[in-house]
Amino acid sequence: MWQFVKYSLATLVGICLFFVFALLLIVGVGAAMEGGEKEFEVKEQSILRLDLNRPFVENASTEDNPLDDIPNPFFANTDKLGLIQVLSALERARVDSNIKGIYLDVSFPIAGYAKLTEVRNALAKFKKSGKFVYAYANSYSEKGYFVASVADVVYLNPAGLLDFNGVSVQYMFFKKAFDKLEIEPLVFRVGQFKSAVEPFIREDMSPENKMQTLSFIQSINKDVFQKISESRGISAAKLNTIADSLQAFDPRNAERLGMVKLGYLDEFEAKLKSLTGKKASEELKYVKLGDYLHAKNPIPTVEGNNKIAVLVAEGEIVGTQGGDGSIGSDDFVKELKKLRENKSVKAIVLRIDSPGGSSLASDIMWREIELTKKVKPVIASMSDYAASGGYYMAMGTDVIVAQPTTITGSIGIFAQWLNLDNFFKNKLGITQDHVNTHAHSNFMTSASSLTDFEKSVVQNMVNQGYLSFTSKAAQGRKMSLVKLQSLAGGRVWTGVQAKQIGLVDELGGLDRAIEIAADRAKLPPASYKVAVYPKEKSFFDELLSSAFSESSMESRFVQSNMPWTKSIWELDRMKKREGFLALMPFMMELE
Repeated sequence: MWQFVKYSLATLVGICLFFVFALLLIVGVGAAMEGGEKEFEVKEQSILRLDLNRPFVENASTEDNPLDDIPNPFFANTDKLGLIQVLSALERARVDSNIKGIYLDVSFPIAGYAKLTEVRNALAKFKKSGKFVYAYANSYSEKGYFVASVADVVYLNPAGLLDFNGVSVQYMFFKKAFDKLEIEPLVFRVGQFKSAVEPFIREDMSPENKMQTLSFIQSINKDVFQKISESRGISAAKLNTIADSLQAFDPRNAERLGMVKLGYLDEFEAKLKSLTGKKASEELKYVKLGDYLHAKNPIPTVEGNNKIAVLVAEGEIVGTQGGDGSIGSDDFVKELKKLRENKSVKAIVLRIDSPGGSSLASDIMWREIELTKKVKPVIASMSDYAASGGYYMAMGTDVIVAQPTTITGSIGIFAQWLNLDNFFKNKLGITQDHVNTHAHSNFMTSASSLTDFEKSVVQNMVNQGYLSFTSKAAQGRKMSLVKLQSLAGGRVWTGVQAKQIGLVDELGGLDRAIEIAADRAKLPPASYKVAVYPKEKSFFDELLSSAFSESSMESRFVQSNMPWTKSIWELDRMKKREGFLALMPFMMELE
């Protein structure tokens, strides 16, 4: 049935491809005629306007998107914020005499707390230069306020809203739907905390999953509230009371409590004019992030060829072949091998933002990391997620650095199979039959039931995969297998918890990981360049890869027009993943 839907969509996609190609040709010709990027001129008394209300990725193109205002279901969202680019801009602005301060627009950032902590720390460093950071928003989400709270003054529209009530997690469960559809999930796992399969076999969270989830969100909440407390001068205990009683939802209360300053945009801009010595009749000189990154870099260029490479591994580990927003071991191995053989690259920082995925691909990448660290230092820098398969990658490095709010661990393996016999027969009137040469020729090749013997074979393979995972993790962390397995079982930890139990070496961001890499490579400060790999795609390349990927076009079209199919599409993706899964709970909403 789902194949029929997919083929129908493929036909629709094919009809649209001609028009897509024509549009791309026009955009490409226009870009070619325009030529290279011009250097942007930053005028005196300028203010860097930092709009953080877009999806964050680790590394993104700085080119403008000419199709921003054209709604369509076929192109991937190319309007993304690169964390690396934001951090670079803040470091440049910190020493740029033409930049007097920052207008921080961070109402609803789309990122995890670890990425936002990196930005927040960079803003705090910027403030130490003596320049101002002022935030303004009509409303703040919990994450938005977390970042904005570092500002000198946090302006809120008097008619706006401050969402401040603590961190929560929501899971979606499909067992009742499966029962109605007569779909039988067959689950094979190791570890009482490996909860990625729970949405298919339960109607709610297991006691073990509730316990671990409460533990890690309390850890995240503690770190978030402590940072807000330090910036706003409000005790953490008081912040907890405010959150429990929803006091901050009333803007007047939020101002009385010292969390915000109420004011309209014109009042906010009047303050910025006074800070930059402008008259009321004069215009403020704002500089957008993209423009600023095309200005002359005020930081002197480092002489010499020595480099520290930052290799970004971002997204779900889908198998040997990756794609848009995912990790494939073939591409990763190719990039890492090139960096290993590059004589100018003295150390590598592996930047991981992944909830895991294919255990086979994870193991292939782990092996390449093991080979590389014999040649030069390899340091892991964990972003929002470095869990399950993401931790599999990190555990082979020399040093692991994580943010306190990073979600990591989830050391475990599982396999899942769907028996669709009764669904096809009773709901759709479709039956299946097989002709086999051997007793188990159709083993795991059709969506049918498994015999007890076949189930035991799968479970044994999962057990072996878990033993391999934990043995290699114990080797990497230099602890006994018994100790490592007591921390594993699929349990999720935050960075600060992982540091306490020995799964992480240091707390810090990407900058700290680069410092450690330089130290391991015996490179003095300011004697090396930092280069990011793989190179970010241009806007045109992103557009081409997304437009002509039939599967991604189908997925975006369906999910944008029929959002109720999200779980069905996820099941289709799950069938295509290679090997067993080292994956943390999917479809987890952290707010």
